[in-house]
Amino acid sequence: MSVASSASQMISDPRFPGAKLHESAYVDEGASIGSGTRIWHFVHILPDVSIGRDCVLGQNVMIGPHVSVGDNCKIQNNVALYQGVRLEDDVFCGPSCVFTNVNNPRAFVERKNEFRATLVKKGASIGANATIVCGHTIGAYAFIAAGAVVTSDVPDYALMVGVPARRKGWVSRTGELLGPDLVCPRTGETYRETAGGNLEVFAAK
Repeated sequence: MSVASSASQMISDPRFPGAKLHESAYVDEGASIGSGTRIWHFVHILPDVSIGRDCVLGQNVMIGPHVSVGDNCKIQNNVALYQGVRLEDDVFCGPSCVFTNVNNPRAFVERKNEFRATLVKKGASIGANATIVCGHTIGAYAFIAAGAVVTSDVPDYALMVGVPARRKGWVSRTGELLGPDLVCPRTGETYRETAGGNLEVFAAK
């Protein structure tokens, strides 16, 4: 199928003015979708989900129930956002990254009252096939490397790699690796480490 013919199957839904949905997507009643958002093949949005403006949801994404997605988020193919997950604005979720919502699941034990919340803050990126174990916060503009397994809170601007994930460095708001001078090579924005061992913007561009 050509790109043109695939795009022609994008439809408007009067429930969601300004949004575009592929005809194979399914949105349950009680969901809200912001203007400018595009939802692609075989996506399922469950009840009580809020999706912001100008987001892109790739093929085979499942969200909900009771999940919040901010504005301008990019959720790539084969990602499931289960109850307890909240994405702030400008979050990137790479293909097949995984969020959990129970720490000790058993098929024969009901744990729906034990879901643990996961917050992904503004501008953070999660690489392909990374796993975010529930009950933690991913800091603003943090970068989780492909295949990493996050088992603890992640500071703002942290570059996290490995299993379990450990901080290997710092990245800028534009996702560039920062050197010892803590100056973004793309924008010239300058950062500094705080007394608590975190990173903050020192001189914005």
